[in-house]
Amino acid sequence: MAVENRIIKIQKRNRALVTFDAGRIRQAILRAAQSIGGFASDHLPEINGRIFDAHPSDDALAGFLADMVVVCLNADPHHLISNFPPTIETIQDQALHALRSYGFQNTADAYACYRWGRHWLREGALRPDQFAGNGFPAERMAQTLAWNQARGCHTIAGLNEIVRRGKIKTLIEESTASYETALDEAAQRFLARLNAGDRIRLLWVAGPSSSGKTTTTVKLTQRLEKQGVRFLMLNLDDYFWSLIEHPTDWINDRNFETPEALDIQLLNQHLRELLDGRTIEKPSYSFKQGRRLAPKPVRLEPDQVLLLDCLHGLYPPITEGIDPAAQFRLYLETLNVLDEGDGSTPRRTKFTDVRLLRRMVRDAVHRNHSPLLTLLHWHYVRAGELFSILPLRGLCDCVINGGFAFDLPALKPFFSGPASLLPPPEDLAAYPGFLDARIRYERVRRLLEAVEGLTREQAASRELIPGDAVVREFIGGSTIQIPHNE
Repeated sequence: MAVENRIIKIQKRNRALVTFDAGRIRQAILRAAQSIGGFASDHLPEINGRIFDAHPSDDALAGFLADMVVVCLNADPHHLISNFPPTIETIQDQALHALRSYGFQNTADAYACYRWGRHWLREGALRPDQFAGNGFPAERMAQTLAWNQARGCHTIAGLNEIVRRGKIKTLIEESTASYETALDEAAQRFLARLNAGDRIRLLWVAGPSSSGKTTTTVKLTQRLEKQGVRFLMLNLDDYFWSLIEHPTDWINDRNFETPEALDIQLLNQHLRELLDGRTIEKPSYSFKQGRRLAPKPVRLEPDQVLLLDCLHGLYPPITEGIDPAAQFRLYLETLNVLDEGDGSTPRRTKFTDVRLLRRMVRDAVHRNHSPLLTLLHWHYVRAGELFSILPLRGLCDCVINGGFAFDLPALKPFFSGPASLLPPPEDLAAYPGFLDARIRYERVRRLLEAVEGLTREQAASRELIPGDAVVREFIGGSTIQIPHNE
C-alpha cells in the first residue's frame, strides 16, 4: 500500500539531522514481534482480523504498521518544516501509538520495554549485562515451566485436572514452600553482604503492581529481624504530589502509577539526609484530603536499615547520589508460566492478567473501588512498569517469584456466580475508545471461563490456603497486617 510521506529528515538524540528511513521503523517493529514469537499472539479476529487477512506474514504486518507510523508523523505540520523534524523519541512514541491503536498490545509491550531498557543503558543506569530486553527473562521462565511440568500444572487443562481431583492442597503446599525457600535465600544474600563488609542502610522491595510486595516485605524482614537487623520503614506514599498537581483524564482518572507522581527531588533529598544521620521533616499524605498534612520528624538510627516497599524502588533518580553498596534491592515478579488449553497451541496466559485479577479483587473487597475502574485504569499501570520497573530488574540483588500455580483457582470464585466482580459487557460498552481495556477484558473473561476454580469456602479456608500466603493480600483472610487493606 502506497503511503504519502513528506518527511525528509529526522533529529537524532545528539540533535544531528539524518535522512528519514521508514524501513528502520518496520525493522524495529518486526524485531519486537519476533522477540515474543511473532504477531500471532496479538491476533484478535474481532479487532484486527482484517489487518491479518490483508497482511498474512509478519514482514507484511510490520510494513503496514510502519506505514501507519509514517501517516501519524505526516499529520503533524511541524514535521514538514525543515527546522522541526520529528525526533527519534517522537517516532518511537508514534510506533507505540500505532501498535496499540490496532490492538497489537503484546508487541507494543515488548517494544516499550526494550525501548526504555535502551534508554537506561544510555543513561548509564544499567550495564549491558543488566539489560532486560523485552521484559521476559527466558532462563527464569524456563525454570518455572520445568517446575510446573513436573507437577502437571503447566497448562490450563492440567491445572483444572488437579482442582477436579482434589489435589490442589498439595500444589499449594509445594508452591508456598518454594516461595519460602526463595525468601530464605534472599535473607541469606542480605546477611552475606553485611558479613562481607557492606554497610547496607536501605532495603528496597520493588516490583510491579499486585505482585505481593507487602506480604514479601513483612516475611523477609521477619527473617532478618531474627538475625538482629533493625528496620525503620518509610512510606513512600507520603511523597505523592497533591491532587491539584495530578490532572485527571477524561474519565476523571489520575495516573498514580508513574514515578513522577512522587516528589522525587524531596524523596531523594530526604534519603540522603537520613543516611547522613540528620532528622528529616517527613510529609504525611492524606488520601482522603488529597494533600500532604503536617510533617513529622524522622531519624534513622546508626544501627537501623531503612525499609522501602515501592513500585519504583529501582528507579535511578530516587537513589541518585547514594552509594549502591549501601543498598539491597529485592525484585518481586509474578512469573507462573501457564499454557492455554492443553498446551497444543503456542499461546500462554499473561502474567499481567493475573496481577490485574488480583488488583480487581483487592480494590473491590478492600477499597470499595469498582473493578471496572480498575480495568480502565490498567493502561496507566502497564505504561509505568514498562518504563521504570521491568526494564530495571537487572539492578536488583535478588529476584523472588510472587506468582503461584494456584493463583487462578484461588481468584476464580470472586469472578463466578451472581456476586461476580467481573463487570458485565454493557458496562464496558460505555467506553468504546478504551481498546486496551476491551482487549484485557475479553482475555481475562476467556481465561476465567477456562479455569476450574475453588469454591468461596475453599478460598476462605486457611487450612487450604495459609493465612500468610501472598494471594491472601488480595482475596482477604491474611494473618499478616496489610496496611493498604485496612
